[in-house]
Amino acid sequence: MPPDLAAQPAPPPASGPPLQDLRWTLESPLVLQSGETLSPVTMAYQTYGALNAARSNAVLVTHALTGDQYVASTSPITGKRGWWEDLVGPGRIIDTNRFFVICANVLGGCIGSTGPKEINPATGRPWGLRFPVITIRDMVAAQVRLVDHLGIDKLFCVIGGSMGAMQVLEWATRYPQRVFSAVPIAGSYRHSAQNIAFHEVGRQAIMADPDWCHGNYLEENKVPKRGLAVARMAAHITYLSEVALHRKFGRRLQDRQALTYGFDADFQVESYLRHQGYTFVDRFDANSYLYITRAMDYFDLAQENGGILANAFKGTPVRYCLISFSSDWLFPTEESRAIVRALNAVAANVSFVEVESDKGHDAFLLDEPEFHQTLQGFIDGSAEALGLGARAAKP
Repeated sequence: MPPDLAAQPAPPPASGPPLQDLRWTLESPLVLQSGETLSPVTMAYQTYGALNAARSNAVLVTHALTGDQYVASTSPITGKRGWWEDLVGPGRIIDTNRFFVICANVLGGCIGSTGPKEINPATGRPWGLRFPVITIRDMVAAQVRLVDHLGIDKLFCVIGGSMGAMQVLEWATRYPQRVFSAVPIAGSYRHSAQNIAFHEVGRQAIMADPDWCHGNYLEENKVPKRGLAVARMAAHITYLSEVALHRKFGRRLQDRQALTYGFDADFQVESYLRHQGYTFVDRFDANSYLYITRAMDYFDLAQENGGILANAFKGTPVRYCLISFSSDWLFPTEESRAIVRALNAVAANVSFVEVESDKGHDAFLLDEPEFHQTLQGFIDGSAEALGLGARAAKP
């Protein structure tokens, strides 16, 4: 680990041993948005808490681009605590003593769900680029089948940030009768040209790596580590704000007293980005990165509804709470406001908060009291409205 990272405060300890991996294979083929059919499809997922007798307390958490199903338990891959463990767990805002929480690795992912690194049964070889292009709609369609398998007709809440927010919106607009409340956080109804551009830079970095082997690197026993690391470095910059980067690193030198006049990591921020890139390749598949970023690029609720976003929400019974962050330039507040205006145009039940934060897009993963208070209030109010009762007072 670079010295500057070692000097940072240590994260809280992991939450204990990982839960047993849960996997389920769809009983019939999945018809994709492209028209292709995919089979078999396996979903890797985790659950926390217990389903009540009425089956009315289920919360589906949807993860971001490089997230996974270990929302509130130790990852067996990284050994790190759950990525939203501050929000999900016993006595937390999404209280697993109160709610049955589900989180699944997305279709096209690389943490157990069917994706390009898995074996294509027709060939006995990894799918690679023979895997069909998937969309946010396809990811959610697979989740719907999983929720059916779990015996749940209607979810109390669907909640997620970033790409997770796209999945929330897809759930709430395509299956509104199956969602009581929806919380899209730090997201948008479509990917902007700037975001598509950033993703294209990452994809080109991966495909330019000679070890990518035209997508067949697993068969060649290679990994395009350099390209994937650069893709992660470029993306990671977009997750932070300039203020956060300056506060964390400024122009401080990395383990040296003077410039080297070379191309080593003279600056701490360079060392940090290299660390982010090099550790990422140990837990993520390069082809999955291509497929999942493409799925985000294709998402556009307005285009799918005649160019009028409000059409996506006509007659919706879903209670919405949208949350954005003031320094998020990847999914800026204006994009959340566009969704709010569309919901207001159809007289939907919607609340909205822009959280003042200088931490950038990643604020939804960090300790932001206003964000947590907003989410707590919405979850509690929605639970009472559904008849789940008031939250138990903390001892």
